[in-house]
Amino acid sequence: MSYSTEPIVIEPSVLTLLDAGTVEVLRTGQKLTLPGPMVWHAWGPLEGPVILLLHGGSGSWMHWIRNIAPLVAQGHRVLAVDLPGFGDSAAPAQGGDVDALIEPLHAAWQMLKGPNLDAAFVGFSFGGMTAALWLAAYPEDAKQLVMVGSPGLGLTVPDRMPLKGWRHLPTEALQAEAHRHNLMALMLKHERSLDDLAMAVHAANVKRDRMPRRRLSSTPIVAGALPQIQCPLHVIYGEGDALYKGRWLEVQALFKAQAPHLTSWHLVPDSGHWVQYERTDAFQLALLACTAETAALSPNK
Repeated sequence: MSYSTEPIVIEPSVLTLLDAGTVEVLRTGQKLTLPGPMVWHAWGPLEGPVILLLHGGSGSWMHWIRNIAPLVAQGHRVLAVDLPGFGDSAAPAQGGDVDALIEPLHAAWQMLKGPNLDAAFVGFSFGGMTAALWLAAYPEDAKQLVMVGSPGLGLTVPDRMPLKGWRHLPTEALQAEAHRHNLMALMLKHERSLDDLAMAVHAANVKRDRMPRRRLSSTPIVAGALPQIQCPLHVIYGEGDALYKGRWLEVQALFKAQAPHLTSWHLVPDSGHWVQYERTDAFQLALLACTAETAALSPNK
């Protein structure tokens, strides 16, 4: 596979690693409840500890484009799925929101994981919602969960900047202007973070969003699922995340009250919602701390 298509500009060493990955395309004939394929990407040593990355809404595996190389360098086997309805994966035949993804993802995981595979699920934003609902329904599917910038808590910030529509705009320049606005309104804290790669990734992702009418993120659906999660749970947010900026005491209190296996809480300073992109190094340190804390809880230690 190749990720070198312009206009996405990636460091040569990272591009080499990404190109060395593999793609697994699961079809409907393989017991998936989808009308088309589900696409999974993989990098790193086959024997390494597995991390499954679940991207955000209107996204694809590329939400993690800055994180795959560091994880592989740490020895991980990295899997990244294009969630149903996004990237190169087909949308569910029925349902247009997060609750429609759980059964096809679980079915795919049973086919892919093989015997005795322990994995950490790391879900960003909509992917954090997805992972929480998935593990509430199937607690045995992962050994730990890291929720990054997850919505679905039933909390709001009244002065959030509204997003702009872009599909109706007649020129690429006008669409790009809307993309820049939306990235700064929701995803990023600093203008300097809105580089060519962020723009290219976002533009490529939103064009392939086939589930644009999602509404469950504004409900407490994740808060209601937290008590059913049986594995160690870690939470990471960017301190300037537009979803909950200024409400961190309430957010942390909610997780402490609702999640019986909450293990750690990390607030990454100087970052917005897309924390793993905007503050990659700080995010990787927080994620490493999460995996270390789970390892310390293991009965084999």
